[in-house]
Amino acid sequence: MTDNLGDIRLFVEAANLGSLSAAGRKLGLSPAAASARLVKLESALRTQLFERTTRKLRLTNEGRIYLAHCQHALQTLEDAHAMLHAGHTQVSGRLRVSATSDFGRSMLRRWLDEFNEEHPNVSIALVLSDSIQHLLHDDIDIAIRFGVPADSTMIAKRLADNRRALCASPRYIQKFGVPVHPDDLSEHRFILLSSASGVANDWHFTRDGETVQFSAPVASSRETNDGALAREWAVEGRGIAMKSIWDIAADLRDGRLELLLPEWRCPDLPMNALFQRNRYMAPRVRVLLDFLGERIALASAELEKFFR
Repeated sequence: MTDNLGDIRLFVEAANLGSLSAAGRKLGLSPAAASARLVKLESALRTQLFERTTRKLRLTNEGRIYLAHCQHALQTLEDAHAMLHAGHTQVSGRLRVSATSDFGRSMLRRWLDEFNEEHPNVSIALVLSDSIQHLLHDDIDIAIRFGVPADSTMIAKRLADNRRALCASPRYIQKFGVPVHPDDLSEHRFILLSSASGVANDWHFTRDGETVQFSAPVASSRETNDGALAREWAVEGRGIAMKSIWDIAADLRDGRLELLLPEWRCPDLPMNALFQRNRYMAPRVRVLLDFLGERIALASAELEKFFR
């Protein structure tokens, strides 16, 4: 096993730049010295890290795995130095954050802007996707999702309730009317979300002990796997959509959408922060999590007024 931190830094730079000579120049090494140090590292690991061509380096499968661990290790050391020199309130480094498309655009992006104003030394990458399949491959530090994923590699920290409700545009309501009971929904048009597990068209409503189940007809409904498009269709008056209150908060405030049957409650799915299991949590991640917790608590209280 190697204990040479300089060799590891050279490997990471070479992987990032795609060139061993460029990495050597950045670290003040001659091409011969850089090549010798990489050979030494591979010999210590007994593993080939790069496939070498005349033009470019390409990581092997083993190299990609080793790179991910090396990047985390180097970032951990940088975090430790930053905390010692600047105190616990100063954080720096890169944060990769993931969220669903609607929530990311309507809520999270504003909060990340505010966070960056307080912590200008943190660079943020925001990845919007309604899937969780990319989280491991894209090296995500924190993901905001509704519900608890079945993926055992992720752990979840509850941030808030996620109330779901039916909504439609004033244009749609003017044309088709307002349902006063879930049974009235059979006369309406719908926008449905689909995923790998199927179409989400079965809804359960409760009010004062009464429970009603309704299945929106798939054949006569609009369907998409993109939450942002479903919201846009609802705003355009193309049907009723079942949406998270977080996704449509701005539309409700600005009058683009209105809640339907607000006194009827559907089962909630919690809003969670997801982390990779056994992942070191850098100080910047902890600070962002605390920051989002405060913003989400304030927003939750504001959103409840739409149901009163």
